[in-house]
Amino acid sequence: MMREKRYRTLLKTISWRTTGTIDTFLVAYFITGKVGLAASISGVEVFTKMFLYYWHERAWNRVKYGKEKPKDPEYFI
Repeated sequence: MMREKRYRTLLKTISWRTTGTIDTFLVAYFITGKVGLAASISGVEVFTKMFLYYWHERAWNRVKYGKEKPKDPEYFI
C-alpha cells in the first residue's frame, strides 16, 4: 500500500492554504472594502485552516476506503 509522506502532506497544505488565503483576502476585501481588515482576516485564517487541513489529510491517509493496492508488475521471460 502506498502511503503519503508527511512532507508531501505539508507541501500540499502550504500550496492549498496559499490559494485559499488569497481567496479569503479577496472575498473579505470585496465585502468590507478595507485592505487592512481583509489582511487581518486572511492572516488569522491561514494558520487555523492550515492546521486543520494538515490533520484532515493525515486522517484521510489512514482511511483505506477508495484506495487500490498497487498491482505487482508482470514479468515476461
